[in-house]
Amino acid sequence: MTIKDIAKESGYAVGTVSRVLNNHPDVSEKARKTIMAVVEKHHFKLNSNAKHLKQQASSGIAIIVKGSQNMLFASIVERLQRLMSEKKYASFIYYIGEEENEVERAERVCLERHPLGILFLGSDLEFFKERFDRLEIPCVLVTNSAAELGFDNLSSVSTDDESGAQAAVEHLLKLGHRNIGILGGYMEKSHAAHTRYKGCEKAFAEQGMKLEPGRQYRSAFFSMEEGYHAMEQLFEQMPDLTAVFAMADVLAVGAIRAVRDRGLRVPEDVSVMGFDGIELGNYLSPRLTTVRQARERIADRSLEILLSDIAGERPAVHELLPFDIVEGESAAKIAR
Repeated sequence: MTIKDIAKESGYAVGTVSRVLNNHPDVSEKARKTIMAVVEKHHFKLNSNAKHLKQQASSGIAIIVKGSQNMLFASIVERLQRLMSEKKYASFIYYIGEEENEVERAERVCLERHPLGILFLGSDLEFFKERFDRLEIPCVLVTNSAAELGFDNLSSVSTDDESGAQAAVEHLLKLGHRNIGILGGYMEKSHAAHTRYKGCEKAFAEQGMKLEPGRQYRSAFFSMEEGYHAMEQLFEQMPDLTAVFAMADVLAVGAIRAVRDRGLRVPEDVSVMGFDGIELGNYLSPRLTTVRQARERIADRSLEILLSDIAGERPAVHELLPFDIVEGESAAKIAR
């Protein structure tokens, strides 16, 4: 009899069993009673298995971050680390490339570190569809929704990306802009980019306009450098643009530099709007107009849900958190 056998018979995750056997406080009374009933039924000997148990047990939580230059992720990770430290959990942080398979990395992390759970920041849902069923521990997608995937051990906390992007484009339209370009992620790889693109389409459609991806859209990884080069390419595709919506603030920062390097002004010649609400946007000149995500709340709820899942208290949940428009100085009414 091993802790995996106990987990299977009790219906709880291996991590939960380990926590019960180690007398960890963050386990529901129901889970504790159920697991201990199985332990007593099979006369599981804690002392004789102590070494084996120690090898498998963990008090750590893994955080897998896709991309190393996403400032929104950096602020969320910083808060998660602080919260975990307060709750006496170790954190294992792994930064991977934007094209890497985060689920494959999670499998390796599980073999190497035996975490209690995993938080994913940035994700390609196709990778989850292909092989997430190989992971048995509780996981949470942070800033992306996993509602459509239907895994019992995969929860999610995210902003309503579609509505947020729609609100961003509507804001530019209300300022009188009609020639609006868009900088975003690679839609075949980024669920957030795909969802935000749909929001942009809706905003244009409500004004009787059609978004032309070949003319109005440029793909980029989420970084300032990528934003700069994508903005240069967007100018070539759409020389008459008067405004740009960037699907991430870091893209917007790069775009502003590209606009200025062409001898143009922001917002007098080109308005720029971002998405995320990172702290840097408050210190740009001009201050960035953006869709602000509730990043502290995202971090808080993601960890709360993961710890609840680890304790075996409930099935997967999927939460959408509100956003708001921050009117900075980088977007203005079109000059007539």
